[in-house]
Amino acid sequence: MSQTDNNTAEILIEALPYIQALDQKTVVIKYGGNAMVDEALKSSFAQDIVLLKQVGVNPVIVHGGGPQIGKLLERIGKESTFIEGMRVTDRETMDVVQMVLGGLVNKEIVSLINTHGGRAVGLTGKDGGLIYARRLELVSKTEQAPENIDLGHVGEVESIDPSVVKMLDEDDFIPVIAPIGVGKDGASYNINADIVAGKLASVLGAEKLLLLTNTPGVLDDNGELLTGLTAYDTDALIEQGVIHGGMLPKVDCALDAVKSGVKTSHIIDGRVKHSVLLELLTNRGVGTLIKG
Repeated sequence: MSQTDNNTAEILIEALPYIQALDQKTVVIKYGGNAMVDEALKSSFAQDIVLLKQVGVNPVIVHGGGPQIGKLLERIGKESTFIEGMRVTDRETMDVVQMVLGGLVNKEIVSLINTHGGRAVGLTGKDGGLIYARRLELVSKTEQAPENIDLGHVGEVESIDPSVVKMLDEDDFIPVIAPIGVGKDGASYNINADIVAGKLASVLGAEKLLLLTNTPGVLDDNGELLTGLTAYDTDALIEQGVIHGGMLPKVDCALDAVKSGVKTSHIIDGRVKHSVLLELLTNRGVGTLIKG
């Protein structure tokens, strides 16, 4: 037997207790960043999801698509405007958002998973009453009097009914969800995919929430990766300003999930091939784990 054979066997044995611990458990994965645009990473992500389902895990995918939306808007000659990192979404832009998220991006992910042997089904939050939304109210943070800023069809989660997701899980399908919700007035709203993933993980009672990013994870002041944090540790790092900038909303989402009953949240490096499997089924992992 070659050394390669021995290494392969050791890797499989290392994964065994993790597979056993996740058997029939739900893992919600927010899919975005480089992992969605690099061809090799897209393929490796799809393979990871199919393998998880095959060994008894119930993966639920929530995806973004900001760069793809921006490219299509540019092609039709419509300029993108952002306020505090959020895209101002008028009716025409919302039509593009639904076309890209609910159509092009969603169906590509479904097709990739199915090509690798999975059984994926694409949804938006509008299907089966999955996500009810309300208009996001943004208040300006200026020294003058607070002012409400109209972002158009940008929403936040009002409620989630996971019935359709549970039905798909029970029939061994893999749900792939675009973060578009519907308001009580019938209007469509574009919602941040991290937030949708976190809220859905809480409602489903998921074992884990994974947020794929374009960074190694949460870093300390010296740029070193923090691999394991408690909610208390994380709150302290936010208070000290160690966690700041673009990482802060993701950490807030991860924290909200563990404080709402999700066992662990993981902020992982989606630029690493097979990052989902490496984080879930190996001792080392490829990101930051946050637990309650």
